[in-house]
Amino acid sequence: MKVYFIGAGPGAADLITLRGAHLLERCPVVMYAGSLVPTDVLTHCSSSAKIIDSSCLNLDEQTEQYKNAAAHDLDIARLHSGDPSIYGAIQEQITRLKELGITYEIVPGVSSFTAAAAALATPLTVPGGSQTIILTRASGRASSVPEKEDIGSLAQHDATMCIFLSGNHFDETLSKLREHCPEDTPVALVRRATWSDQQVHTSTLGALRNEIRSADWQLTTLLLVGKNLSGELTRESALYSATYSHRFRRAAKAPL
Repeated sequence: MKVYFIGAGPGAADLITLRGAHLLERCPVVMYAGSLVPTDVLTHCSSSAKIIDSSCLNLDEQTEQYKNAAAHDLDIARLHSGDPSIYGAIQEQITRLKELGITYEIVPGVSSFTAAAAALATPLTVPGGSQTIILTRASGRASSVPEKEDIGSLAQHDATMCIFLSGNHFDETLSKLREHCPEDTPVALVRRATWSDQQVHTSTLGALRNEIRSADWQLTTLLLVGKNLSGELTRESALYSATYSHRFRRAAKAPL
């Protein structure tokens, strides 16, 4: 028996990996976070699979499901939204599995932050701009963020930021960003990236608060911040330049 922690992707059923889809097809038990994973992804499951919505189960109750499956030697596909290694709350489950002697495997998935960038049709790193992406979130009741990783502190790096919003912390997040970033800094809100009801709003840091209702952008929303979001290119990368040589291509000779 084995538990597979599978990244379900950001939402669209066809953005799960082939490995993840194949495991869903063959695993007799599937646990998924119904509050975050759309039911469309479950179309990859076998028609005979036992499907369990884990959103209403606490950790002890989830552990009981693992115990029951182990007793009957049944593999479990454990679906998490996006990629399970990013805010997936899997470490506590892994600890329980180790205590029970149950083997597990992590299957990566497409993260919502890359899906959000795709929805914006904008790269997060550009030549001449920031080469760093910061993934972070606001502190929440379930899990706090270390003081040294406060959003205001991270904003000082002037990197592209992808902030996984937490509940009612929208105004606080904007306030901290405005303390360190110019008012004209490009920002974007992407809610339920790749879902059928995906929402996108682009603006600047100074104008955003007056343009939207924070209540409309609570769950499954990413706030992206950074100059790279402007879509402007200060210079081209040398990688594809005709005058740039590397091991696979020689630079063209300059005209006489």
